[in-house]
Amino acid sequence: MDQDLKAGGHHAEPWNKGKLVGQKAPLRLKDIWAIRIRLQLAERARELALFNLAVDSKLRSCDLVKLRVRDVTQGDRVATRAIVMQQKTNRPVQFEITEQTREAVRSWIDNAGLRPEAFLFPSRLRASPHLSTRQYARLVCDWVREIGLDPAAYGTHTLRRTKASLIYRRAKNLRAVQLLLGHTKLESTVRYLGIEVDDALEMAEQTEVYVAWSVSGWSSR
Repeated sequence: MDQDLKAGGHHAEPWNKGKLVGQKAPLRLKDIWAIRIRLQLAERARELALFNLAVDSKLRSCDLVKLRVRDVTQGDRVATRAIVMQQKTNRPVQFEITEQTREAVRSWIDNAGLRPEAFLFPSRLRASPHLSTRQYARLVCDWVREIGLDPAAYGTHTLRRTKASLIYRRAKNLRAVQLLLGHTKLESTVRYLGIEVDDALEMAEQTEVYVAWSVSGWSSR
């Protein structure tokens, strides 16, 4: 096939042509609430539970879609905290489950009649026992498009970065964010959040250059 392409003078089109492939932007608080309210009003219980848990857990998509009911419950109650083993690093990571998320997850479990050993987000396709990362990515695109955002600028890592970014902005505690994201190296957290560039720009925006006239001429301060 490669020889045929070369003979015909054609080249395969790059997979990322016309696509934004850099870091995906985190959601703002108003975006989170816009999506949440839209899902609530539409009574999309499965998607509401998935969205809320994605924001709270800060898990990679491969770990999020494989959660089982027993991973986030204690008896017949949704736990306030959970711990899972990360597929990428094979290291455990703990996350909080806020009240709104607990209510959404409990409602979804009850409505779907899920048992403890079942996948929390089963696939609607027979070929897969749980929601696939591709299906999850399509849902994320739908959510951001529905509130007027450009899907090309957002992705599954958007939800993983969202709460981590908000926590960093509030506390400026990189070590805490590193633990919450399950990163083994602090440098990974710095790169993932893009905080060095963001902080530099923020400081630049808050810094004004004053120019004053003195006897010797113009001087800046």
